[in-house]
Amino acid sequence: MSCVVWITGLPGSGKSSIAEALKGRHPGFVILRMDEMRRVVTPEPTYNDMERELVYRSLVYMAKKISELGHPVIIDATGNLRRWRELARELIPEFFEVYLKCSLRECEQRESMRKDRHAAPGDIYRKGRKGWPVPGVTVPYEEPLSPDITVDTENTGIDEALNIIEGLL
Repeated sequence: MSCVVWITGLPGSGKSSIAEALKGRHPGFVILRMDEMRRVVTPEPTYNDMERELVYRSLVYMAKKISELGHPVIIDATGNLRRWRELARELIPEFFEVYLKCSLRECEQRESMRKDRHAAPGDIYRKGRKGWPVPGVTVPYEEPLSPDITVDTENTGIDEALNIIEGLL
């Protein structure tokens, strides 16, 4: 069994950048990206509550099975509801939750300038302001109550964040 690291935070908080950098230092990691999975599981997503529930529960199951095969896993997903991250903690023995704390204002600014989207939809905050279900805007983002690590990505660079995460692992 290998570990599973769920990197959670608002869209634009740095999840994909940190996931890529962690895999760069540790090539054995498998990255499960919610945005990539959603394109396969729900090719025409509605982002309704039932769809989110099924997709996130499937993501947790995939991470569990991959880790049982001996591969370390990074989950790159907002996971806006605590219950999904707690499900992973419950089912996966070597589970770590990394919370990337970043203000909504900063996340919006980053998202508007993002070039490499890692399959993430574009202009999500603009869409959120028009009523689309966007965590932190029109649907809740439930901050972790007791993450294994919290990294303030407004004041911490990627290398320093990686050093903190590697200290946990």
